[in-house]
Amino acid sequence: GGVSRGAWAGLNLGRSSGDVSEDVSENRRRFLTAIGAPSEPRWLSQVHGTRVVRWPAELQTPEADAAYTTEPGVVCAVQAADCMPVLFCDDAGLVVAAAHAGWRGMAGGVLAATVRAMSQASGLSPQRLQAWLGPAIGPGAFEVGEDVLAAFAADDPGAAQGFRARPEPGKYLANLDWLARRQLRAAGLERIYGGGLCTLSDPQRFFSFRRDRQTGRMAAVIWIDAAR
Repeated sequence: GGVSRGAWAGLNLGRSSGDVSEDVSENRRRFLTAIGAPSEPRWLSQVHGTRVVRWPAELQTPEADAAYTTEPGVVCAVQAADCMPVLFCDDAGLVVAAAHAGWRGMAGGVLAATVRAMSQASGLSPQRLQAWLGPAIGPGAFEVGEDVLAAFAADDPGAAQGFRARPEPGKYLANLDWLARRQLRAAGLERIYGGGLCTLSDPQRFFSFRRDRQTGRMAAVIWIDAAR
């Protein structure tokens, strides 16, 4: 349903992707209308890090890769095109969050940092939170080097189970879905949903930077309904 063309054809929501600004604005307008968002999403300047910010305390677009809120009607958003978007909430709708989990951010602990921030802000234990894993590059497509395996295994040697050796020396296939679930369980979450959708292998549905190099961005958003 988007108006972007060429490498960004479709509903490209990313302003830093090289697309025509006016097309991205129209895509975002259509997106917000379609999902019934109560306000403009609070976009982040994503840097593949571990910083978590609280909305609406931040007044400008910050460099961060996760955001949470306890305020109804405030829309948390992250963009992705192979990295994993992860959405969080609790049953009562007291706190929600969105995290951008590429391999660098995930290895650095962005998911655990998001859980800690949510728990501190709401007073809820991690066991009362739940997470949803969005589409990301799948375990049959995400080839990485030894540096990526080492980054995950540095603090958690068991994370090496999320990597499958390739025939080429020093090459592995990384399973972001498995790694995210492992980290979320270690952070105390017991309910983890979603996952299993590969962005690279499904060009009809998903943008993929690894597949196309020049491409659009998708978004995952979450908010607390003011009616609650």
